[in-house]
Amino acid sequence: MSGSWTKSLVLIGIIVAILIGGFFIYQFIGKKGSSQKFRTVKVQRGEIRSIVTATGTINPVITVLVGSQISGTIKALYADFNSEVREGQVVAQIDPAIFEAQVEQGRANVLSAQANLLNAQANLENAKANLAKAEVTVLDTKRTLDRNRPLLERNVIAQATLDTAQANYETAVAQRDVAKAQVESAKSQVEYSKAQVAQAKASLKVAETNLRYTTIRSPVKGIVIARNVDVGQTVAASLQAPTLFTIAKDLTQMQVDTNVSEADIGRIAVGQEGTFTVDAYPEKTFRGMVSEIRNAPTTIQNVVTYDVVIKVDNKDLKLKPGMTANVSVLTQHKEGILKVPNAALRFRPESAKREIPKGSPKQKMGEQVKSSQGDQGRIGRVWILSPEGRPIPVSIILGITDGTFSEVMSGDLKEGMEIIVEEATDKKGRSQSTTQPFMRGLGK
Repeated sequence: MSGSWTKSLVLIGIIVAILIGGFFIYQFIGKKGSSQKFRTVKVQRGEIRSIVTATGTINPVITVLVGSQISGTIKALYADFNSEVREGQVVAQIDPAIFEAQVEQGRANVLSAQANLLNAQANLENAKANLAKAEVTVLDTKRTLDRNRPLLERNVIAQATLDTAQANYETAVAQRDVAKAQVESAKSQVEYSKAQVAQAKASLKVAETNLRYTTIRSPVKGIVIARNVDVGQTVAASLQAPTLFTIAKDLTQMQVDTNVSEADIGRIAVGQEGTFTVDAYPEKTFRGMVSEIRNAPTTIQNVVTYDVVIKVDNKDLKLKPGMTANVSVLTQHKEGILKVPNAALRFRPESAKREIPKGSPKQKMGEQVKSSQGDQGRIGRVWILSPEGRPIPVSIILGITDGTFSEVMSGDLKEGMEIIVEEATDKKGRSQSTTQPFMRGLGK
């Protein structure tokens, strides 16, 4: 029994020793496996091009909509898509039959009004003659009355003779007043006839103008990029002038109307360089210049954008109206500056995350650093390794950014220093692989 018991104690001691040794081995391997590893890059000098990206549409610089000011039926078309037209060239003809009849009617109305004017002028002359005759009669009856008064005083004539002379005089005066009134009426009729003549001439001018409008001419020299009517189609200009043609004045000069968000519009200025590509020529980069920043906002799904116009040469006529352009506007360009990758600015070691309580001012500052990549003069933070291999924060002042790198304006960071961009913790689950066999053996 004693020998058997001794063997059992020895076996138990061996097992305990193995377990203790395995425990220390696991602790050593676990610590080694959980050691922190960092990926670092060197701080370098280089260039940064700060850009604003947007999408836009290519349009002619000047687009003219050719419409019709009258209603009618299209009788003929003299221009089509892609037709080159001159200024004043006839591009369409509206059926002029009705308007020609209106012109003839207007001319007849003018002749009638002019005849009425002549008649009124003749009546005026007749009224003036009657007035002159009435004046003579008044003078004659006045002389007769004046002669009869002294004769009556000498009893040469009877009282009835004087009364007759008095009545004749008064009648002549009344007839003179009537003649004066007739002259004024005739003058008024003349003026009215003159107005009728002017009105008839104005109506004739309107009819002639409408007749001229039946011939549609191009107001500019350019290329027809759209035709909206066909022969036989009726156009109605009762509410607004219908568009018959769209003419681009000069397709060798185009513009890109871009939609720039309100967050980026403050970085755009007139004169900045803009580059863009189109799907038709993905391998070619077109260059232009910001010529205008329009103040009218456009809100689509609660996103406010502004139209930034970029002028571009199109001498080879590759760009066509309506193409979609992917635009990049160069807002700033610096060379030979100290720069750090934005990944380093977003990095924070696990130990720092555990030390900073959630919602603390330091955490908020870190979130602000990560979310304000476009601001200049902001405070940033990167991490370097100490001689003991621990991450140490370094505060810096940042400048412009291109989305990948940011400028270092000032701070305790020098060219060639290693900064951390990523942390990799290698934790290997060795506990099960080292302890489970022993436990299984012990269970048996």
